[in-house]
Amino acid sequence: MVKAHTSTHELVAGRYRLLEVLHRETNRICWYGEDVEAGRPCLLTQIGLPPDPDGESSRRAIARVIRMSETMRLLCPGRVASVVDAVEEYGTLWTVTEWIEGTSLGEVLEREGTFNYVRAARIGLELLDVLESGHGEGITHGELSPGQVFVRDKGPVVVTGFGLTGATLAPRVSAPSYASPEQARDERIGPAADLWALGAMLYTMVEGRPPFRDRDSPETTLKGVDRLPLRSPVRAGPLTQTVQGLLRKNSRERLSRQVIREALTRIVTEDPEAALASAPRSRLRGLAGGGPGWSRRTMAAGTALAVVTVAVAVVAVARELPGGADDSATDAGTPRPSASVSAPAAQPSQAPTPTPTAPSPTPTPTSASPSAQQPQFQHYTSPQGFSVSLPEGWEALSTTKQDDLAYRVVLGAKGDPRSLAVTYSTRVGDDPVAVWRDDVEPRLKQSGDYQRIGEIRATTYQGREAADLEWLATVDGTRVHTLGRGFLLGSGEGFSLRWTTPASDWDDDANQQTLDTILRTFRVPSD
Repeated sequence: MVKAHTSTHELVAGRYRLLEVLHRETNRICWYGEDVEAGRPCLLTQIGLPPDPDGESSRRAIARVIRMSETMRLLCPGRVASVVDAVEEYGTLWTVTEWIEGTSLGEVLEREGTFNYVRAARIGLELLDVLESGHGEGITHGELSPGQVFVRDKGPVVVTGFGLTGATLAPRVSAPSYASPEQARDERIGPAADLWALGAMLYTMVEGRPPFRDRDSPETTLKGVDRLPLRSPVRAGPLTQTVQGLLRKNSRERLSRQVIREALTRIVTEDPEAALASAPRSRLRGLAGGGPGWSRRTMAAGTALAVVTVAVAVVAVARELPGGADDSATDAGTPRPSASVSAPAAQPSQAPTPTPTAPSPTPTPTSASPSAQQPQFQHYTSPQGFSVSLPEGWEALSTTKQDDLAYRVVLGAKGDPRSLAVTYSTRVGDDPVAVWRDDVEPRLKQSGDYQRIGEIRATTYQGREAADLEWLATVDGTRVHTLGRGFLLGSGEGFSLRWTTPASDWDDDANQQTLDTILRTFRVPSD
């Protein structure tokens, strides 16, 4: 674990602002950040360095990372993230990478559980392309894991982390469950170690767990990788022999790249039904079903009902986590964001604060649902001090308050079925997961129509401890989908954001863009 000095209130190298932890590995943390000089989002990777009195090791590590990144970028345009800067501060190596329009494979797997073997084979082929390019130039990645692979809705996966091997402290690798046996024995590694990692990721994609689980310490995990027998995959189907051939303990016995390519290509091309079922979902798609039709009038009524429910429940607001206490059946219409969408969707050339896209015509009772249109955004600052970018035309629909202890603001627009509820409380517990589980969810269940989606997920939001709850409910006879995120400020204070939309509209691109924008731009009063 990285223990070097880190503060989300300070700029790294006087230029990069840390906003949110995307994933953690042993001695490595990946952050979503902002380049305040260029005004655009970026990825920052934080790696602890060994003591280096003269700074020579740090300089070598920085030069190596930049050199290998540039080489791989030229070899694999669009498939390897470019390192735009690397600095050493407070015994920590920071690498700054251009923002990737995608989600880490680890996060996708955490959300979806398992992949069908054709989808796994397709991702495997894309990874193999990158590895072959590097291996042909004598470059071994050495620490390939789901945290280093970003899945995009359009285009092949993007790989990060080239050149970082050898820059970390003990233990020797950042993702022990994906380390090869030769790495576990601290032996010199080569391309075969990357092929083992490819096999381990294929295994994880189809089985829902790595071939060798993380144990109580990295050292124990590495011993298991080296000594324990492989658990035979049970869901891999025609991918089974390829996975087993890649996960042979003896590096000389592993499958060659040519054999791997032929096997994966055969799986992708010879099973049309599985290929159709393997189409990847976007970061928030496929989680909720929805009824066939939803008229704008019905949706507007659902939103109004949710607002009325909020007003009635104001006295109880202070009892809950940044989610508020009004968790009746109809309050499912007041949404909350989820961890699975915490990564921003801005293009590398954009600033984190979204800029207007294609104009969105003023909706009429006969027009298409607003979530089907490309949204424009306006920056909104509330009288309470929080700020967020909202769809054009949105405003505060209702505000409820209990002295200085708690308040809730519901934001939306007339005729738009979606809404965002922002709740602040000074009486929040110290475990956001427990608040959702013990305080909020029991009230939701009282409706008799509550359906949780997945598990309550602990996460980090803008450097703060947070948790997500996602659910379906029925409002005024129509199914709605709610995403909630509660996060702690400290000293008993906390916020929650709830995003609600008709379940049938959940997958719309414009709807997803709006949710991503809200999560990316929300700022508490002190920010």
